[in-house]
Amino acid sequence: MANHKSSIKRIRSNNAKRLRNRYQHKSVRTVIKSIRKNHDKANASSILSKVFSMLDKLVKKNVIHKNKASNQKSKLTKYVNSLG
Repeated sequence: MANHKSSIKRIRSNNAKRLRNRYQHKSVRTVIKSIRKNHDKANASSILSKVFSMLDKLVKKNVIHKNKASNQKSKLTKYVNSLG
């Protein structure tokens, strides 16, 4: 157990940030799954821009690495373009 006031506060704030990051990361994964299940190109492309902005926000907040976001964007764009 931490002894200093600042370390106790740091534990609390880290836990809050961890929960927030997990929630945001999970919500992005859920939307990505909805794109993969979707077989309508128009609908999927409208969701795609939303996913791009969500991924960019996660990168900005250091929740995920920028290269991972780039890879996911690329794969999702390929998938949406392949829909007929």
